[in-house]
Amino acid sequence: MKKLIVIGGATATGKTALAIRVAQWLNTEILSADSRQFYREMNIGTAKPSLSELALVPHHFINSHTISENYSVGAFEKEALELLELRFKQYDHIVLTGGSGLYIQAVCEGFDQFPDVSHNIKSQVEAGIRTGGIEWLQQTLEQLDPQYFSKVDRQNPARLIRAVEVSMEAGKPYSTFLNQVEKRPRFFESVYLLLDLPRPLLYERIDKRVDEMIIAGLEEEARSLIPYRNHPALKTVGYEEFFDYFDGKMSLDHTIEKIKQHSRNYAKRQVTWFNKHGNWNRFLPDEWGKIQSFLTEKLLV
Repeated sequence: MKKLIVIGGATATGKTALAIRVAQWLNTEILSADSRQFYREMNIGTAKPSLSELALVPHHFINSHTISENYSVGAFEKEALELLELRFKQYDHIVLTGGSGLYIQAVCEGFDQFPDVSHNIKSQVEAGIRTGGIEWLQQTLEQLDPQYFSKVDRQNPARLIRAVEVSMEAGKPYSTFLNQVEKRPRFFESVYLLLDLPRPLLYERIDKRVDEMIIAGLEEEARSLIPYRNHPALKTVGYEEFFDYFDGKMSLDHTIEKIKQHSRNYAKRQVTWFNKHGNWNRFLPDEWGKIQSFLTEKLLV
């Protein structure tokens, strides 16, 4: 059976570098499962691979969409599976990597089916966000679906928006759609690698990365995206803080410290998700020898 090599991990653990190394070793291609790197206008704040890195190996789902689009995890699942079916005709092994656990899960295991959300409902939710921010989302979801609200990551706007939109569209709780459909069998086997770092080292790498983003021009990039600030993709670390800075709510130094703090919080949530989902085999980023031996054994099965 064809093998999908899945490389997961929190932000700043070195997924991009390892994915490229594995893809070069196996002479194959990479699919990105990072829900922010899809967008062409978001580069610095998403830690997107550099142009030189992208040139080393064929990449898919990086710079594939514009920020003006609403690109859902369901659409990603469909398009990723179609692409895999095509590319597996040429390759025995393909690499999937990213820190968006839900998007990885959608490709590897399947995703529950939800009703299409109308433009009217999307507009209502966008209006609520403009007036009430994430607090409005939290309060609305608690009213519409207390069961899902009790377990969802309440600081993840994308999850909140999706649940609120579906609940409003269907007239019943989002949670009623979960685990209702038997998922379609996959035509490949997933091999899971998780890059793991001791928390102090992870946080040190995150802080360094934020400093590098600031030097690279994150402020200017965020400023160019002000017209799209209510787009779900921009309800994310690195952009929301700068929007508050542009609104005069805090100083530049405070903004940078908040980005570092929120990035560490996000990494903690990613680690929690990966600990709860998937059959991961854990490695340190620099354990190439061990990773190579593990993959050699798995890919020969």
